[in-house]
Amino acid sequence: MKRILISNRGEIALRLIRAFREFGYFSVLAYSEADRSSLPVKLSDAAICIGPPSAKGSYLNIPAIISAIEITGCDAVHPGYGFLAESPQFARVCKDAGIIFIGPSPEAMEKVGDKSVARSVAMSAGVPVVPGSTGFVSKEDLLRLAKEIGFPLILKASAGGGGKGMRIVQSFKELDDSFDTASNEALTAFGNSNLYLEKYVSEPRHIEIQFARDKFGNCISLFERECSIQRKHQKLIEESPSCAISPKLRKVLSDSALAIANQVGYVGVGTAEFLVTPEEMFYFIEINARIQVEHPVTEMVTGVDLVELQLIIAEDRPIPFSQEDVKITGHAIECRINAEDPRNNFCPSPGRVDQYIPPGGPGIRCDSHLYSGFKVVPYYDSLIAKVISYAPTRERAINRMERALYEMTIEGISTTIDFHREVLKNAFFRKGDYYTNFVQRRMGIK
Repeated sequence: MKRILISNRGEIALRLIRAFREFGYFSVLAYSEADRSSLPVKLSDAAICIGPPSAKGSYLNIPAIISAIEITGCDAVHPGYGFLAESPQFARVCKDAGIIFIGPSPEAMEKVGDKSVARSVAMSAGVPVVPGSTGFVSKEDLLRLAKEIGFPLILKASAGGGGKGMRIVQSFKELDDSFDTASNEALTAFGNSNLYLEKYVSEPRHIEIQFARDKFGNCISLFERECSIQRKHQKLIEESPSCAISPKLRKVLSDSALAIANQVGYVGVGTAEFLVTPEEMFYFIEINARIQVEHPVTEMVTGVDLVELQLIIAEDRPIPFSQEDVKITGHAIECRINAEDPRNNFCPSPGRVDQYIPPGGPGIRCDSHLYSGFKVVPYYDSLIAKVISYAPTRERAINRMERALYEMTIEGISTTIDFHREVLKNAFFRKGDYYTNFVQRRMGIK
């Protein structure tokens, strides 16, 4: 690989541009008309417009992206996260066109990228799953499955994640409306309206295992991330390691993730997500066949550059370290800063950024595509920055994050900075005593 097209936007596009330049690759950014003045466009080696502001017309437009790859002479494409990152169709079109897709094969993605199929794969690998449908569910199946599984239930998009296309259902009368809403949201976000159904597990922790596997069968766990601070199934704060995971459970979860990766011949970097109960029972929920938004916390505590690892695997080189080489050192926390107004039910807050001052100092990393004068557009996800703190202990990492958010300045739009500061002050959070319902239960926010 020499020239790589980035079919994404925002902070992940900038993260990739920086990595490619550092490792000697030429970056080409595919951008929509709405992102013409974005920082990734300014900093990439080359850029090409692929369509109008709508995601459907640009970042989800496979023919436009393939044309951009051919026009700019790229050898490979990196899809980032979201949009087409977990699309087997896009991966297959790339493969058929002789383009290197930096991610798993379309065959593996069909097995794990589709969340409903991944459940079947997990069961065949001997990994426990939450009771639910065995494949994607039709509207006609709803009543029968609801009677079999029992309430509460949760509908999930088969083709994506990030809380999109997901609805909790408490009773029969909510089934139809919840199905329609989740299906339409999934179609808009991922271009696929298929849903699957699971029993809803109350008050679990959301734990994910970062893993990597190369074409030679080397399969490595980079251990866990704690992702239980959520609102409406959207992760808000992540940390590593989890203060609730014992070394024994860490190994069991890692072994489970690697068993699934080996089962499907997965090649690339991926994440296995689990629900973990206070009794340390666990259930597999899905595989994310892409780089994760929260990948920096793993990089901070393991010292492994996950984008570099993606490039190594994509070039058919072996993973350059063994499982014994992977150690967790210190503690890292990530806060996702969104252009939203917490005082107005977290309503999106697009607009012009009048002033942007990122945080800095020891142990602070800030991944963001913002600059003073940049206009946040209303067409895409509201994530505008990720602040990551690293310290020898969890307490110091929290204190360091509080200091970083205190000095971070974003003027002109509403953001979630103050919300995150409130979470960090919360006594239950500081003790590590929290579950996926923390925001609702401990902060009174729906």
